[in-house]
Amino acid sequence: MRTPWALNPRRLAAVARKEFIHVLRDPRALGIAIVLPIILLMIFGYALTLDLDRVPLAVWDQSRTPQSRELVSRFEGSRYFNVMAMSGNYEEVSASINARQTLMALVIPVDFGRRVGSGRTAQVQVVADGSDANTTTLALSYAESIVRTHSMEILGEKARRLTGHPLTLPLELRLRAWFNTDLESRIFIVPGLIAVIMMLITALLTSLTVAREWETGTMEQLISTPLRSSELILGKLAPYFVIGMVDMLLSVLAGRFLFDVPIRGSLLLLFTVSAIYLVGALSLGIFISAKAKTQLLASQAAFVATFLPAFLLSGFMFDIGNMPRVLQVVTYLIPARYFVTFLRGLYLKGTGLTQLWPECLLLVAFGALMLLLAIQSFKKRLA
Repeated sequence: MRTPWALNPRRLAAVARKEFIHVLRDPRALGIAIVLPIILLMIFGYALTLDLDRVPLAVWDQSRTPQSRELVSRFEGSRYFNVMAMSGNYEEVSASINARQTLMALVIPVDFGRRVGSGRTAQVQVVADGSDANTTTLALSYAESIVRTHSMEILGEKARRLTGHPLTLPLELRLRAWFNTDLESRIFIVPGLIAVIMMLITALLTSLTVAREWETGTMEQLISTPLRSSELILGKLAPYFVIGMVDMLLSVLAGRFLFDVPIRGSLLLLFTVSAIYLVGALSLGIFISAKAKTQLLASQAAFVATFLPAFLLSGFMFDIGNMPRVLQVVTYLIPARYFVTFLRGLYLKGTGLTQLWPECLLLVAFGALMLLLAIQSFKKRLA
């Protein structure tokens, strides 16, 4: 009794050879398949950043005293702020923020120098554009840190003058960040970006293969041959698996040499798990192609089923713990979630199977399930 899982090496090799020839005869598509991941990686890698530097700042210094100029110099000397304008009234402050010339404004009152000089509390106002809540929150925290540090220095100088001894704080906080010492967002973003791009590219590549056969009328010829569904699917996957692994290699090299993202884990484990992930993504594309039967519909369905969930629900950009409970449950169905976790663990922490075995196991299950569904989608036609 014939089974769709039985394999004939000669027929399998023939289908794979046919697909390789088709790919090689379309150099534009091959070029896109190889170059597009690098282009996407460079665009997203340079454009997506969680770092906040050089925030445009307006200053309205009503005091114009050495004390106020010292405070302003702290903002000017910080890498987080860039003083863009010196305002003379609230209208100018408002105009610069409304025109998006500045994001924030530092307003120093008239009596600032006098109150600081006499040891009394002086108020400082920070006005910020709250349109982008995340950016504004970070900018306000930076401004608060600068003011608090300057305030502690003033207090320490006052204590030294009164007692002859520097101010000794009861607690001393020493900060140390593991795995990403400089807290650079690209080291966190690039590994996750590789997972998202690989899911999109590989699914798009195979989403057109079966649909193209239906549109060109060659599927009927394939059905009339002794080919089994497993031979057809694996044969069609072979060239795109090779392309996917080449894309993965180029992405890893680009991350290492273009973005200077170190790889602390095992390269063998990286490419082994990546191969499993690619099999699942390629099989998903084949499954979509078999159901859609038209290249336009297949490509659109592949984009919706791969890129959007991988980008939004994998934890790549948005912390899953901050999502609504319903969406947190949905993320367990997104394979990119596990690959993102795996890549970040391997890239940033150098962890291996001892810590990442749950993600690896789930990716194996994803690859096996998608391959099974892809083969079963041809069962009735090829049986």
